[in-house]
Amino acid sequence: MTETQTLYAAYAAKVDAVLAALESEGVLPAGSDRHNVSVEPPRDASHGDLATNAAMVLAKQAKTNPRALAEKIVEKLVADPMVASAEIAGPGFINLRLQSQVWLDEVAAIAALGGDYGKSNMGEGRRVNVEYVSANPTGPMHMGHCRGAVVGDALASLLEFAGHKVIREYYVNDAGSQVDTLARSAHLRYREALGEDIGEIPEGMYPGDYLMPVGKRLADKFDDKYVGKDEGEWLALFKSEAVAAMMDQIRSDLALLGIEHDVFSSEAELQAAHKPEAAEQWLRGHDLVYDGVLEKPKGKVVEDWEPVELPLFRSTRFGDDQDRPIRKSDGSWTYFGADLAYHMQKAEDADELIDVWGADHAGTVKRIKAAVAALSQGQGKPIPFDVKLVQMVQLLRNGEPAKMSKRSGNFVTIAEMVEEVGKDVVRFSMLTRKPDAQMDFDFAKVVETSKDNPVFYVQYAHARICSILRKAAEEGIAPSDENLSLLGEDELALVKQAAQFPREVEAAAKAREPHRIAFYLYDLAAAFHAFWNMGNDDPSKRVIIADSPDVSAARLFLSVQIGQVIRNGLALLGVEAVEEL
Repeated sequence: MTETQTLYAAYAAKVDAVLAALESEGVLPAGSDRHNVSVEPPRDASHGDLATNAAMVLAKQAKTNPRALAEKIVEKLVADPMVASAEIAGPGFINLRLQSQVWLDEVAAIAALGGDYGKSNMGEGRRVNVEYVSANPTGPMHMGHCRGAVVGDALASLLEFAGHKVIREYYVNDAGSQVDTLARSAHLRYREALGEDIGEIPEGMYPGDYLMPVGKRLADKFDDKYVGKDEGEWLALFKSEAVAAMMDQIRSDLALLGIEHDVFSSEAELQAAHKPEAAEQWLRGHDLVYDGVLEKPKGKVVEDWEPVELPLFRSTRFGDDQDRPIRKSDGSWTYFGADLAYHMQKAEDADELIDVWGADHAGTVKRIKAAVAALSQGQGKPIPFDVKLVQMVQLLRNGEPAKMSKRSGNFVTIAEMVEEVGKDVVRFSMLTRKPDAQMDFDFAKVVETSKDNPVFYVQYAHARICSILRKAAEEGIAPSDENLSLLGEDELALVKQAAQFPREVEAAAKAREPHRIAFYLYDLAAAFHAFWNMGNDDPSKRVIIADSPDVSAARLFLSVQIGQVIRNGLALLGVEAVEEL
């Protein structure tokens, strides 16, 4: 993989070299702690191109005041021919302005790297398991699953781009009572497909029409073999068949969003392989599970409560509020017990685990984090584990929230959403807010052709660049890097915005926040639109100037590279960079 060293990393290295030289001269003590020294864009672009807090951080170690140390740092920095100026601001911050050649070189770097511009080896090949979606296989994918699916998939792509080896995983919850209900509901539809009038679907069953094809498939396969038979003869078989059918539908629905998983792990198979028993044995061997009695529930009176001895995981050792049972009183596994074993299985093949969950699972975060912390302790290596909670999406239609209930069958599916507004609109829209923030998805607003619609605004920037190139070709002008020195301050300001992309990729990957890329793309698109619009008021600012072919060729070349950065960013989000709108 080709790696882009961010321009900011390159200048951080130059600042570090200056600090090392000051150490050798005795200005700084040997072995000075430079851990908190940063080099980044200043908050106010008018202050320069880069800012460093080096003098502020190291003054105490140097036993001097920050401004005095800053003067010595500046003296060395300005010796670099690519540093136009270095100024001390406030109590000791240093602002740098770079020569225009630095930014012209960045344009050339974008052109040379193309689709690899922004890639990083930051992840150093670490294996990261990203588990996302993991919806119960009891119905088609609906908008309740959509946001987590998009966030997880974009996060996986981002981490790969930043140098991690990513395992995309889906946990199939096919061992609970809801799957028994699915099988019974499918049996009803099976009888219906054979001609029986089943009447109204009983309360507690899944009434959605989506099970009718499953019933037909069962009827075609088994004829009337299981009509009128005792449940014990067909329940296990129908569970397996119905889950398989629903997982086929789920894969198909996710494919409409451009989402594919590497691994589908079955809870039923996990239990059949006795993985929870193995986990319990391992935990007992490390004194992390004991037999004990849970405290009586506090608050409301539970009249039939009786103390029952259960195997309890010592989750309080790892910050949880109370120890948690891994088995129920009947000996079956609790959801936590099975989940603990599942995370143990995932940790065998990964260096880091990330789960993308709906916000309604917030109450289980502490106990699962405790379980993974226990695994880390037992294996003698840290297993970083992060849970990304994703808030529900409020889907609006005609100003009213659309109901989404898998049990009633009255919900809006992902397939319906993609058909109505398109994959790109759905995906980008899901990343226009932080995952833990509530969001509305308004059918009218997400297809608006305005600046207020982020997906349109970003795609329009790319389409506009393509349009400019087509027009230039008609006039016989081609992009060229031969005269990039003709680019002025307005163009360089656009380059500086594009040059943020590798840094944004690393920051977003480090924070595990793919929405940062969507935010960045909006800002880059806004910068390009503003650049283009300058030509409306001043013809000399237009990208294509008939009597200035060299300037036009240079501006076209710059525009091509801005388009490349937009394509790279949209690819991380799973969104197409359209050429026409």
